[in-house]
Amino acid sequence: MFSSRTNWSLTPNRLSELLRQRRAGGLPILDLTESNPTRCGFALDAEEMLAPLHDSHSLTYQPDPRGLLVAREAVAQYYFERGVQLQPDQIFLTTSTSEAYSFVFRLLANPGDKILTPQPSYPLFDFLCALNDVEVLPYPLVYDGAWRMDLEALTSRWDSLTRAVLVVHPNNPTGSYVGKRELGGMIELCHRNQGALIADEVFADYGFGVDAERVVTHAENSEALTFTLSGLSKISALPQMKLGWIVVSGPAELRRQAQARLEVIADTYLSVSAPVALATPQWLAQRHSIQSQVLQQVKANLQTLDELLAAGLPVSRLNVEGGWYTILRVPSTRSDEEWALDLLTHEGVSVHPGHFYDFPSEGYLVVSLLPAREVFHKAIGKVISRICAQS
Repeated sequence: MFSSRTNWSLTPNRLSELLRQRRAGGLPILDLTESNPTRCGFALDAEEMLAPLHDSHSLTYQPDPRGLLVAREAVAQYYFERGVQLQPDQIFLTTSTSEAYSFVFRLLANPGDKILTPQPSYPLFDFLCALNDVEVLPYPLVYDGAWRMDLEALTSRWDSLTRAVLVVHPNNPTGSYVGKRELGGMIELCHRNQGALIADEVFADYGFGVDAERVVTHAENSEALTFTLSGLSKISALPQMKLGWIVVSGPAELRRQAQARLEVIADTYLSVSAPVALATPQWLAQRHSIQSQVLQQVKANLQTLDELLAAGLPVSRLNVEGGWYTILRVPSTRSDEEWALDLLTHEGVSVHPGHFYDFPSEGYLVVSLLPAREVFHKAIGKVISRICAQS
């Protein structure tokens, strides 16, 4: 009766079941997996944020496949402030980056074609590719004191059915940005194989420092057909407002063809509502206030973690350049899932096991840096103490 693309196992895993039981029993949970900024205590002026939704122009239906011009101009201004000159017709609005991925996958790939995706990375790609009848082809990120793309492995894994390489900038959960040398390698690979580059930049504004060797934004790439994805969810910490976008860049003729085809796809859905589109200029303009709060909190939590981690402890953290997460290196005397279950059972702390992000080996836990500082300090202290006591 149902399609094979939705033939997932719906049985809760042990960690999900334990979380459900604790919640049902009213037991406290210190959540170090929190990724929702609206639950982390940031100060927003509700009246100011909701005011643009009262624009009377919302009562007029003005369908535009790319999204209302006023919103696309605001997105172009966002990139202008980052040093990139874009035309509004290069921008397509979507309700989310997930929808943006679907549009791009549909544009580039036939059923059974492949998209190269980073490993480790966020597990959403498996579902998005399956729903669009595209196969995930993982390529490794390697760690040697810093995360980097294995360009040799990436090259070797590109085959005749591969249509694009996907990067997350910075990656979730490694927090690693794409370097200019890595971008050069990908551009060469795309030229050689007539492929495209897909860049997810939702966390791009949350860097922990400046690096001249880091790509600023893939939206300025004119050498290979490139689709840069982002949105209000992270940029303005407004996931509930549901607005993302695609920026199309690259060689002029390829870009023209891509935009023409994307317009047909977008016109089929016309998914972005007028109130959200009309409010976008104000929400983007207000991003600096919320971003400064988020950065202060994640940096403070990272500093707290570093202060608790002493030399010689059986737990350490990996280097991170930006984003909202960090990775703990823990003893591989038990599986990552067993560590996560132990921490939830005995300390009431929820963390993500590394296999959730397709780490190739045991010994990794992923924690969010987003929670309120007092919550993070209490929870991460319990994590470190428990791991030390059990090692």
